[in-house]
Amino acid sequence: MKIFKASSFKCAFRGILSAVKSERHMKVHVAAMLVVIAAGFFCRLRLWEWIVCILLFGMVISAELINTAIEKLADTVIPWQDERIKFVKDVSAGAVLTVSIAAALIGILIFLPI
Repeated sequence: MKIFKASSFKCAFRGILSAVKSERHMKVHVAAMLVVIAAGFFCRLRLWEWIVCILLFGMVISAELINTAIEKLADTVIPWQDERIKFVKDVSAGAVLTVSIAAALIGILIFLPI
């Protein structure tokens, strides 16, 4: 009995890599993640702080991947201007912005304790 297919992981990693290569915002998120990782080592984050950072990395990158998939699908299904598609794409981008702002605020609390 197979628990998972190696090809499923291969497709998933290919999707992540494709998004990083082709999407400007994904590059920004990955760059920010690398800066936070370097700062985390420099500041000697505690285990719980690393856990929070890793969860936030996953949330932001996942939100951006979902947003990218929605935008590509919408552009494929309806390649012309359509208000309904614009709404969907705007809401999807808003989800990424929301989680990114939350991650930034939490990062500030972790790195610049009050």
